[in-house]
Amino acid sequence: MPEAATPIEEVAGIDPAALPEALLRRDQPCVLRGLTTHWPSSRAGAASASEAIAYLQRFASAAPAMVTLAPPECGGRIFYRDDMLGLGFRHERASLAALLDRLQRPGDGTTLYMGSVAVDACLPGFRADNDLGFGELQPLASAWVGNRTRIPTHQDLPDNIACVVAGHRRVTLFPPQQLPNLYVGPLELTPAGQPVSLVDPASPDLARFPRYAEAMCHARVAELAPGDAVLIPSMWWHHMEALDDFNVLVNYWWRQSPAWMDTPMNALMAAILSVRDLPPAQREIWRGVFDHYVFDAGADTAAHIPEAARGMLGDIDQRLARELRARLLQRLNR
Repeated sequence: MPEAATPIEEVAGIDPAALPEALLRRDQPCVLRGLTTHWPSSRAGAASASEAIAYLQRFASAAPAMVTLAPPECGGRIFYRDDMLGLGFRHERASLAALLDRLQRPGDGTTLYMGSVAVDACLPGFRADNDLGFGELQPLASAWVGNRTRIPTHQDLPDNIACVVAGHRRVTLFPPQQLPNLYVGPLELTPAGQPVSLVDPASPDLARFPRYAEAMCHARVAELAPGDAVLIPSMWWHHMEALDDFNVLVNYWWRQSPAWMDTPMNALMAAILSVRDLPPAQREIWRGVFDHYVFDAGADTAAHIPEAARGMLGDIDQRLARELRARLLQRLNR
């Protein structure tokens, strides 16, 4: 990443006990310096890795969870094999308590990473003194624990506040519109569920990925210490690099959409199956259909239909969402 990359905007004066709605609805990322410096876990993380581990061990569950292990030659990058027909890491089951013990011992260069584990499951009781105030919003709180890791550039559907508890993180963000310049890999086989950029930000191969030079012009970067946080809005591409031998992140995910809504990835996959390979003229017709019923839909779209007869063109609730999902499954399975 070029040294002149744009810093992520910093926002100050946020009350961690009552996050304002304007922050939670932002569509631009921001760094929240010192947001969680009052957390006992962040204070321990700022002191040393050993103090952070000792603090977390007070809560660490003995229940098994998924741990990712990658060989030393991967350099901490959780990625594909060279042939891209498989993944360059493996999984094993271990408790967070066991992982914390292992991370205290001298390592052999193996990447160790426990990602996206529910905080209340792996650290029961932790949130009593280490939490943020979201009001009526009930986000999913997850923990990420490991050594030096590099998570490939990807995007997530939910909005996200990621809080550094221990270690330092370098966060590199790209706007959603940079998709064509990020050279995203397969949609089916992915390192962790989301498609990822094939470009390594640490050493981008611009001969193989020339459009990435344009993406770098739009990159926003920040380095975070214990107590710092970053807001990553929905669908912003982000590369997360853990810079120390022991790192902990706690993040909160939420969506600004009704609970009945499915992931738009389902629609993308269905469109690839049923629209992408149509003759060009027909594909353009369907572009207009999608604009009319989806992207440009408004009060006038179905105003000519009696309200009680609008079906999926009207307001959708849980009941109608279930009926529509059943109809889709029936059509796909015919």
